[in-house]
Amino acid sequence: MADVPARVAADAPDFDVIVVGAGPAGSAAALTAARGGLRVCLLERGPYPGSKNMYGGVVYPRVLDGLIPQWWDRMPIQRWVTRRSTMLATPTQALTIDYRTEAWGKPPYNGATALRSELDEWLAQEAVAAGATLVTSTTVTSLLRDANGRINGVDTDRPDGQLRASLVIACDGVNSFLAKQAGLYDNFSAENITLGAKEVLALPREEIDARFGLSGRDGLDIEMVGVTGGIPGGGFLYTNLDTVALGIVVSVTELAKAKRRPEELIAGVKAHPAVAPYLRGAQVVEYSAHTIPEGGYDTMPALVTDGMLVAGDAAAMCLAAGIWLEGVNFALGAGAAAGETAVEALAAGDTTKRGLAGYRRRLESGFVLPDHRKLRRAPHLVLSDRVQNAYPTLVCDLVEQMFTVSNPTPKPGLRKLLRATRKAHGVGLRDLARDGVTGMRTFG
Repeated sequence: MADVPARVAADAPDFDVIVVGAGPAGSAAALTAARGGLRVCLLERGPYPGSKNMYGGVVYPRVLDGLIPQWWDRMPIQRWVTRRSTMLATPTQALTIDYRTEAWGKPPYNGATALRSELDEWLAQEAVAAGATLVTSTTVTSLLRDANGRINGVDTDRPDGQLRASLVIACDGVNSFLAKQAGLYDNFSAENITLGAKEVLALPREEIDARFGLSGRDGLDIEMVGVTGGIPGGGFLYTNLDTVALGIVVSVTELAKAKRRPEELIAGVKAHPAVAPYLRGAQVVEYSAHTIPEGGYDTMPALVTDGMLVAGDAAAMCLAAGIWLEGVNFALGAGAAAGETAVEALAAGDTTKRGLAGYRRRLESGFVLPDHRKLRRAPHLVLSDRVQNAYPTLVCDLVEQMFTVSNPTPKPGLRKLLRATRKAHGVGLRDLARDGVTGMRTFG
């Protein structure tokens, strides 16, 4: 951690850029801006980067190819995800689609399990090596503005804690205080927020390999639907080297309505007959919880204002689309785009909203906004009652009947089974058609 330098003159900026939040978005922004020759301050409220950050445990770091060449030789990963499973469950049943490939276990890799305390610290130190100043244990309390109302710095909880800069990049996480204070969040709603909670359970590495059919640095990612006690959301299980991360992500508002505790839901997942054998004898070594923006493209704030950019979770850049559950990669992509825009804007001497317009252009020309726009319907579909409750039960019952030998009576045809199962669960053809069309428009 570095000390903040004394201001040269009363009206002189302390830095060219202040980045608030040393998560993946903030560190990517600081790294890119520092490499562009800017004086960068990276502020982090925790005692070290990653100390207050929580996520399921999988990162898709392909976006790092252009930021940190051959990152896989340096990034602190636990396991490479070479096996992905999707589970549809009822309290007593589970249907799992399981895929594994050797290709994901060698360069350039696809996804990895990682610990945020290690990942975030590594990324922040990459920014420091590029010339950024990292200041930890410092909370930003408000934005500063010049006489024309343009944002030109932040106030912090340090003595004499005001810091001036030509540009502020807000990467302060979900429910962004800075984006709200800047008036960028007109449509913020708790209904677009989920709660992620997880336990980290210790198991010997050889036991994890044996139970999950893994070897070397191969890892498994299981995503689950139907395991959250009727509350919209899902469950997950990820393998680390000698621990397993297991948790749930559920609607904040629906969790409150149900008057349930997240640890109660996690206990239910751990006890599920399809999960319990994996975790027998495992010891809980960590519990954490975190809010997550899951409203997608339609709930994003304005990303630019005079003197400030917004990136990562602060800009609701988290994709919860059922098939794809991603956040860190969007944070890295947006952070890098923010850093590039900072270099461009300061070279032109224009950090007004117009001078920062290159930020959105970069997000549009890459993957961040196109992916979110394409999948803008996904959160509502995935969290709908039919997808959460009716379809897992319908599918599990249908498969159970398919594989139940009915001798001495003749085997029923698949169409007959589907019709009977659909009617038994109150799912009409119109519902199936409507959801099918929405699914094709979303994922097609």
